[in-house]
Amino acid sequence: MNKQKLFKYAVIGCILLNIAACKSIDIKEKQENRTVPADFGWMQNDTINSAKMDWKTYFTDVHLQHLIETAFENNQELNIMLQEIDITKNEIRLRKSEYLPSVGLKAGAGVDKVARFTNIGAMEATTNIEPGKEMPEPLTDFGVAAVANWELDIWGKLHNAKKAAVNRYLATIEGQSFMKTQLVAEIAQSYYELLALDNELTIVQQNIEIQNNALNMVKLLKEAARSNELAVKRFQAQVLKTTGLQFEIKQQIIETENRINFLVGRYPQTIERSTEDFSNLVPQKIFAGLPADLLENRPDIKKAELLLAAAKLDIKTAKAQFYPSVGISAAAGYSAFNPSYIFKPQSLLYSLAGDLVAPLVNRNAIKAAYYNANAKQIQAVFEYEQTVLSAYIEVANHLSKMQNLENSYSLKQQEVDALTQSITISNNLFKSARADYMEVLLTQREALEAKFELIETKMKQLQTTITVYKALGGGWN
Repeated sequence: MNKQKLFKYAVIGCILLNIAACKSIDIKEKQENRTVPADFGWMQNDTINSAKMDWKTYFTDVHLQHLIETAFENNQELNIMLQEIDITKNEIRLRKSEYLPSVGLKAGAGVDKVARFTNIGAMEATTNIEPGKEMPEPLTDFGVAAVANWELDIWGKLHNAKKAAVNRYLATIEGQSFMKTQLVAEIAQSYYELLALDNELTIVQQNIEIQNNALNMVKLLKEAARSNELAVKRFQAQVLKTTGLQFEIKQQIIETENRINFLVGRYPQTIERSTEDFSNLVPQKIFAGLPADLLENRPDIKKAELLLAAAKLDIKTAKAQFYPSVGISAAAGYSAFNPSYIFKPQSLLYSLAGDLVAPLVNRNAIKAAYYNANAKQIQAVFEYEQTVLSAYIEVANHLSKMQNLENSYSLKQQEVDALTQSITISNNLFKSARADYMEVLLTQREALEAKFELIETKMKQLQTTITVYKALGGGWN
């Protein structure tokens, strides 16, 4: 058997051994569970889905719309995410360039003086060269050439790496969309909290006026010897307490305004807002659609799905490392020891070579990378399933909360109406000495607390509709 055949059989054997070894450690991928329940529990399915409404249609308050638009331009976290998208986009360019030929220009110059007592120096000294044709000493070398290298992507290793980079790029876009939904929801919730605080401040100021009237009444009754100093002091203390409460609310207003200012990316300033009576605001009607719509509408679910697809491609890329890689290198140019000869036909040089490299020794590192890629794919499956489960539960919880808050608000409204009427009744009874002053104070306190609770319930209703809109996947389109 001659050397050429021996080399040929060795190469074929090397390839077969690599393929056989790769199959022997083949790992089965874990498949994700994409099934979701048919409905959201007790709630009947809708054919309409509120998540498909764009945020400008969902939020009709022009002041709120302006805040959201400003946030989309100035919010620092959103702008950081835009740079992350650019980074992953450049990763695609990097991966794409790896399976395209690499071509470059090469120019160089050098000088070489061979020592006399070396094999080359001895051969030059003993070579019979005609006079005037001797090789210059020292020998200079000038050259210019085009060089190219190309790894043939036979096993799809480089192509799969590029596709994985594309999926990660698309995942960052979905991540930005999800951040938009979070941002829209947070601004809207803070905005309605601000309106609620405005309403609370108005109620407190109205109650201060009512309590001052009651205080004046007690003073008159004391002068008529129908009351005493203790009652005056208790009413006075109640007025002072309520007056102090308005400053707490004013501080909360400042902090809420600044929270919104931070989200829209600007320094503290007054937030322009609606002057409509807060109690007249009606929560937006929500249509939940089908649970399966979450897979299409929720950006975080689509992001998890794309990352899972990238992880599957990473397994294929890691598996291809077991197979031999085929490379081609080529060069063409001119080289001469004298610059005046460099572009003569005799100075032309070119080369073309191919190589086949199969891993033999460092296979443990390749196996480790392959096992890691598989583990990350399994991890991505669990993360995808967790994201879907979390989204479903989030929607189900807040749909239930909407219903319970609606019932709670109806009862709380009746409580406020009853206590508001009781203030007048208690004052009349106190004037006619048929009620104790403590009953008047207690009635006023309970009425104020009930009004605050009514506002709190209304605010929660508005915020919950926003949360459901976000949970369904609305706010980014």
